[in-house]
This record gives sequence, structure tokens and C-alpha cells, in this order.
Amino acid sequence: MTAPQVDPALTEMMDAVFAEKRNSDTHSRVPVFDADLWHQLDELGLVRLTGAEQSGGSGAGWYEAAELLTAAVRHGVRIPLAENDLLACWLLEAAGMPVDAATRTVCLLDEGGQASAVPWASVVERIVVVWPDADQYLAADAGVSDVTITPGTNMIGEPRDTVVVDPNSLGGVQVTAELVGQLRLKSALVRSIQVCAALDEALASSIDHVTSRQQFGRPLSKFQAVQHLVSDIAAEAALARSATEAALSAAVDSNWSAPHLDFLVAAARSCTGHAASVVVRNAHQVHGAMGTTSEHRLHEFTRAALAWRSEFGSVRYWDDRLTDMALHAGGDRLWSLINP
Repeated sequence: MTAPQVDPALTEMMDAVFAEKRNSDTHSRVPVFDADLWHQLDELGLVRLTGAEQSGGSGAGWYEAAELLTAAVRHGVRIPLAENDLLACWLLEAAGMPVDAATRTVCLLDEGGQASAVPWASVVERIVVVWPDADQYLAADAGVSDVTITPGTNMIGEPRDTVVVDPNSLGGVQVTAELVGQLRLKSALVRSIQVCAALDEALASSIDHVTSRQQFGRPLSKFQAVQHLVSDIAAEAALARSATEAALSAAVDSNWSAPHLDFLVAAARSCTGHAASVVVRNAHQVHGAMGTTSEHRLHEFTRAALAWRSEFGSVRYWDDRLTDMALHAGGDRLWSLINP
């Protein structure tokens, strides 16, 4: 997802780093935390791309971060860039807590002191833990030795772990409900950005396949049925990207305080979720048996899109949120909700 505010040289540098990693990786594509790559990205100022410069960050913005996430998806690199920079370290800075160079993720505990499907908890060094306390929230920067972690994975093998902790053992700094609300929206939008990147790559792969492969003496792209499949992929990917870019622009322009931002994020998540179904189905139909093999890259994008669309809220959850907000707005205020 490229925005005009992103320096092309920065984009090229991101691509070069991830391409080098991919070209040198001859092992299994099962996601593991690559400490060498993380160190390289840290030296380039990319692991805390949006962090404040006075606390060791690079001072960039969400457009640059979106491009970084997109480049990682494009090259099949799976590391907790978003969880570390955009979620965990952001929350520490916003709460006035110190930030060091440790790798981090973030989780929101339920009333029983548990969080499920926590991204990368089993491989990071620290976890920013948030939990409800009466009518407020508390947060603590916990070491992994302070919590109990039960490893798990999502459908593409990325760590999605269960974290259990007694909040009373952590102390904690008060954080506002507004910050926790922003954390939820940022987490959701991160996954929309990643899903869009995966859908765009599935589209690119489909176009390349139908223009290069021949059947009955002519390219697959000359068959009308194939054209319809690819056009549907392109339309759904474009819709998802448009909705996500609209939410991101509103968030950045308003410093995450736009009055209808929750509606825009819900729309982005709904669009990307439903687009993933069409894109995955059509892309595999276009590629045929070749697209189901582990050697072909298509599954890196299609399976990732299906995994990520269900995280930080399922497709049904965001559909319901969107419906509730539209019904609550009523006929008089619905248009202003859609086009604020």
C-alpha cells in the first residue's frame, strides 16, 4: 500500500532488505523469528519506524509503516514489526512509560487475567499487558518470565499464543479508555493493511499466470471465463484497498481522533474480510493444480489473507459492528457517517 507521502528511496530500501532475506532463505517457509533480520532492520531504524526520535525511534508515520508492512508481505517475511512498533511501543510512549530496544508485543487481558491468540508472545522479549481495573485500565511492560505463555499458531504458522498472568503481580500504570480504544482500532487496521498487501500479490500472481500460460494454443487470458475470474479478483482487491486507505487517511489526518473513525475501520475490515473470500477462491481457480503446491508462492498470500482477516475481530464481528453503527445513525445521519 503505497502512499504519496512515502519517499521512493525508502520503499526501495525496504524491498531490497526483504528481497535479500528471501533470496538467502533456502529453508522451510514456516515462520520463525529471525534475529539476524531483526538486528539488520533495527540498524536501519525500521523496527521502531514510527517511534519518537527522543526515545530511539525513527520519527516516521503510519504511511511509512504501512509501506514497510506491505513490503514484508510482498516478500513473504513474517516478523512482529507491527506488534512491536505500531502497537506495543506506541502504547508505552503514549502512557509515558520508558521504551528500550527489546522486542515486544501487546495483549489485552480478560477479567480472568488471560489473553488468547497473542501475536508473537512466545518469541518476543517483553509483552505490554493491558487489563481492566474497575472503570479504568492499567498497563505494564512485562518480561516474558512474568507471565505464563502457552504456544499456539495461526493457520500459516505464525505464533498466536495464550498469555496468563496475575495483574496484581505487575503493578501497572493507568491508561485511558481512549488509548485502549485506539489500540483496538490500530490493531484492526494493521491487519487490514496486511490483508490488502496479500490480496494485491494474489492478483499480481494471477495476472502473470494467465498471461504466460497457454491452453488450446492461446494464453489463458484470452478465455472469457478466466477474464471474469481475474476481473473479480482485481475489483475486490481494489475495494479492500480503497476502504483501508480511507480509514488510514482519516486516522492519520485526525491523529486517530476522527469522530467516525471506528466506522471507517469497521468498513475496512468488513471489505477486506469479504474480499479475501473472493480473491482466494478465484486465484486458486485461475492457477489450477499448480497453485496448490507448496513450491508455488500463491499460498503464501491466500492463506495469509484468510488467517489475518480473522485476527483482532472476525469478519462477522466487524460486519455486526458496521451494521449496528449504521442502524444507530438512522436515515438522517447515515450519509454523514459514510462520508464525514
